[in-house]
Amino acid sequence: MADDFASMRMRRFRVDVGTIICAVALVQSLLLVGLGYWAVERLVSEVGTAAHKINHDRVEDNALAFLARTAAVVRAIGDSPSLHAAGEDGEQTAEMLWTLLEQNPELDSLNVATGDGHLAAALRYPSPAIRQVQRSAEFSTETWQYKRSPDAEGGDAKQRFATHGISAFRSDYDPTHRSWFTDAVKARRPVWTAPFLSAASQELAISLSEPAGRLDDEGRTQHMVVAANVSLSHLSKLVRIFGELGHGDSALLSADHHVLARSDHPDPVRVLESPDSGVLGTVHAHMLAAGTAGETEDMAFAVTHDGRRYLVQTSHLPSTRWQLVSWEPEDLLLGDLQRTVIWALLLTFGFVGVALYISLRLSKLVTQPIENLSRVARRIGRLELDNLPLASSRVLEIQHLNQALEESARSLKAFSKFVPVDIVKQLVAEGQALAPGGSPRRITAMFTDVEGFTSISESLEADVLVRQLTEYFNLAARIFARHGGVVDKFMGDGIMVLWGAPADLEDAEYHACVAALELHAEMAELNAKWHAEGLREFRTRIGIHTGHVIAGVLGSSDRLSYTAVGDVINVASRIEGANKELGTRTLISEITFAGLGGRLAARRIEEMAELRGRQTRMVLYELLQVEHQPG
Repeated sequence: MADDFASMRMRRFRVDVGTIICAVALVQSLLLVGLGYWAVERLVSEVGTAAHKINHDRVEDNALAFLARTAAVVRAIGDSPSLHAAGEDGEQTAEMLWTLLEQNPELDSLNVATGDGHLAAALRYPSPAIRQVQRSAEFSTETWQYKRSPDAEGGDAKQRFATHGISAFRSDYDPTHRSWFTDAVKARRPVWTAPFLSAASQELAISLSEPAGRLDDEGRTQHMVVAANVSLSHLSKLVRIFGELGHGDSALLSADHHVLARSDHPDPVRVLESPDSGVLGTVHAHMLAAGTAGETEDMAFAVTHDGRRYLVQTSHLPSTRWQLVSWEPEDLLLGDLQRTVIWALLLTFGFVGVALYISLRLSKLVTQPIENLSRVARRIGRLELDNLPLASSRVLEIQHLNQALEESARSLKAFSKFVPVDIVKQLVAEGQALAPGGSPRRITAMFTDVEGFTSISESLEADVLVRQLTEYFNLAARIFARHGGVVDKFMGDGIMVLWGAPADLEDAEYHACVAALELHAEMAELNAKWHAEGLREFRTRIGIHTGHVIAGVLGSSDRLSYTAVGDVINVASRIEGANKELGTRTLISEITFAGLGGRLAARRIEEMAELRGRQTRMVLYELLQVEHQPG
């Protein structure tokens, strides 16, 4: 009664996996709330970081637009059909240069020069003017037509172009010796020059020059170059846009790692210097160490300067090979977001601790029984089917699995009575596939038979006969196993035994012969017992032969058996049958006798025996006694 009550109580308190999943899902939901909150704050943080990239990209877009406008102006001048550098025809070109200078306040001057040294230019510095240079062999004649400022408003186009003064003088100026002219002619494409000190503005400047060669009236190619000069102060205005948009600064670096413009200094760059001061110096040192200075790919990284962490973005301006660098303090960019993230992390850790505690408590309902069942399953896999440690579980599905394993063990235990379990264990241990196949082996095979079994079986009741056979087979199997033999099969009253398969066995002949003699000795004791009970005695005949066979898993695809086939098996069976004609009990072949090395007594059969079904006769030996007791 108490056992029934305990069993009912156990079933009542069993928990199925669904209930466990619900509990875990509830905990996970709470955890996900915390993680979700943390993820939102993290996303806001990433948005703040993205804002830095947006500000950087905006400065980059302005710089690219500036370069594109300058290139468009130079290209428009070069594409003009009536482009002349000097002379009366140069007046139309001068008007065009002046108009474009008015429309592009970021340009300091526009120049058109020919290969023979003539020049037409519109200048903003040092005084607004149209400059014309005519080059002769010895000197140049310069004419300056002074204008009102191109940045002044009011008046029509003619008034704005009106000349307020003229000066003319000789000089040694030759535009063909200028880098903007020679670089463009050599490259045959638009080029940006390296920074140079502008004599007009007394500031560092750069030039974009483009070849605009054309044919003269006589069909000869005339070298002509159009150039636009820009002071670096205009670039400084561009990079200061970043500081206006955010909390950081930006800088433009030339291809040879000089500073062209930077927003962290109040004055424009007037002397080319390496970026070795301030945050920019730290950023550039990091880029040099990483091998990314001048890199053409956009990059994002972080540096620390004077104990403060900065987020950095870089990008490459392909037309000039300049590198735009921007940096912003991480604490100003993220600020309160980082503190919010820390609080969110603390909250999440609290959820994790609670979840771990609950998970550990619930997991014991599952893990401990599963560990026990895994040990049971491993024992069943090794065919160790006795005394399995099966235990009940409150988890319904695990209890079902427990019952299934118990039923499997019972089935395998019953099935193991019909198959050689030792062979199956050994095959599995050696990793051999349980599929049809075999391999050559040298073995010793034994066949046994009960003399006069037909008459014995006719004279005994079936249950008595079965009992005697069972005792006989149990005795024989124990002896064979003790000496390394593997029972291949039981054939009525006969037994087929192998030494050396499926595992190699050293000195297999000796072990087989000792087992045969022990079987005779112990059968004498069993027969005495049966005689006392009034039962018929069993007289065993044995045949043993040694040689090479094909041993392995043989049979059909759906029914297999481990056995050995070959002439050795047939001969061993015939040798056992020869006992009847020769009146002996144990016969061995000459090969088996040689393997004994004289350790066991044997008598040679003088007349070569004729084996049934074989054309050739064999030399046989009768095994007489054991000189050395088995160890």
